Amino acid sequence: MLPAPTGVWRRLALWLAVSVLSLSNSSVFAGVYETILNAAENGHTSVVQDLVARGMDINTTDADGSTLLLIATRGDNPVLVEYLLKNRAKVGKSNRFGDTALHLAASKGSTACLTLLLAAGAEVNTSGWTPLHYAAYGGFAEVVELLVAKGALLDTRAPNGRTALMLAAQNDHADVSLVLRRAGADADLVDYDGKTAEVILKEVGKSSAVRSKESR
Repeated sequence: MLPAPTGVWRRLALWLAVSVLSLSNSSVFAGVYETILNAAENGHTSVVQDLVARGMDINTTDADGSTLLLIATRGDNPVLVEYLLKNRAKVGKSNRFGDTALHLAASKGSTACLTLLLAAGAEVNTSGWTPLHYAAYGGFAEVVELLVAKGALLDTRAPNGRTALMLAAQNDHADVSLVLRRAGADADLVDYDGKTAEVILKEVGKSSAVRSKESR
């Protein structure tokens, strides 16, 4: 068997060198990728800031499509949320479940994160489950007030057919019900089963201010 020409060996050596370098770079990137996601998840703000400053994408996502901003909001980390927003993180980006950072702030009752997101122009009236639905269901009256002040639609139905007032009623969140009624939420609307918020409330054997617009 004749030996390969010198030029062939050189090309082969170059190809092997490039391949090894590519694999090395891929491993390094994968490691940094995991590091920044873990840092955001665990509240290590300075680590995230350092990696972003070194060139990591501000809109890096995890396997569920949650960006660093969503992860920081989920962890109720307003310092990191503020940093990401100032560095042009996409405020309206949603994960595979359809939740934006504002949805997560509303579901957690995080007024600090919610205020930052609203100031950055986060969309209040989304399709499907809205931030107001999440806040009403969770019983976060202050969050509900902030969303209403930003123009949240009071009587939009969630995918299960219930309005924010109905969701508040089913969990006996009287303070949320009062906020919604004072803002003008319609107590006469019915869900897909023909039940008003008042009927829903009676079925769970509780009392609330579904009908009242006045404080107790």
